Amino acid sequence: MSSGDRILASQDPVNEKAMAAWPSANPPAATLAAPESTSPGAPEHALPGNRRLSPVALIRACRPRQWLKNALVFAAPAAAGVLGTFQGLLGALIAFVAFCLAAGGTYLLNDAADVEADRRHPRKRHRPIAAGLVSVRLAWIAGALLVLLAPVFAALSGDWRLPAVVVGYLALTFAYTYWLKHEVVVDLVAVAGCHVIRAFAGAVAVDVPVTSWFLVVISLGSLQLVAGKREAELRAAGGGNSTRAILAAYTPGYLSGVRMMSSGAMIVTYCLWALNDHPGPFYGISIVPFLLIVLRHNLLVDRGVGEEPEELALRDRPTQVFVALLLVSLAFGIYLP
Repeated sequence: MSSGDRILASQDPVNEKAMAAWPSANPPAATLAAPESTSPGAPEHALPGNRRLSPVALIRACRPRQWLKNALVFAAPAAAGVLGTFQGLLGALIAFVAFCLAAGGTYLLNDAADVEADRRHPRKRHRPIAAGLVSVRLAWIAGALLVLLAPVFAALSGDWRLPAVVVGYLALTFAYTYWLKHEVVVDLVAVAGCHVIRAFAGAVAVDVPVTSWFLVVISLGSLQLVAGKREAELRAAGGGNSTRAILAAYTPGYLSGVRMMSSGAMIVTYCLWALNDHPGPFYGISIVPFLLIVLRHNLLVDRGVGEEPEELALRDRPTQVFVALLLVSLAFGIYLP
């Protein structure tokens, strides 16, 4: 358990059990897989320790936990009140699966390209490709197939715009992987932009308009998450060497400032939206859990936890309770007459 994790567990008794199960950054050396064999006589698909390829390892290499981000495609259909209809739910599900395929493919290609750097990272070295559980060659092939399949699956929506949005997402992702992630500040906006595209895809999938309020809240929330992630990574590096070279250009103070600016502006925007032309009390009530979610995330990042925002959503009990309260209050506001 890292120092940030210990702080979180000690200062928040609610999470003590959950944090005890948090994956350790330094497992016993015996559990670490050796790099892939690179000897001239070794077959390209050879795995360390003569282990056979496990389909589970390939699935893990697609990082299914991070597919939680793709749930953003349900935001616009839910806000528009069409998620309860068959067509609305079907369109959102098609978008969700298409983005899961796209994300899985890009993760495979990214990890295949960064395999040597990941092997030097205390946490990323346990990823299946870096650990040698999935060969680099197989990762390239499977990643390319998933990337090609994603827009094809999106075409099942019957609207050419959804495949176009998926292609745009892939273009931004590849631009980030091979170029934008090396550009200071631009890298933050690029990652946040991927989240915004997901949310926009949900609106396209069910053919509902996207309001300026929605885009601003999603954009600011995405920037807050990305800044918090970079800040946590920088603190974890402890000012030393990091496999993410761009971190050397940032300071904790700058990233904390971006995070606080984004969260503050997002809270104001959400409050204005919730209190503007919405009948009934439930939109106004939703401000309370929304505020708690933002404050909780900022607290966790300050405690040194936040490198993987999806892990917070899956493991942090207070965050889960606040999200549930937000969804219930919004559901009442949207679907009750």
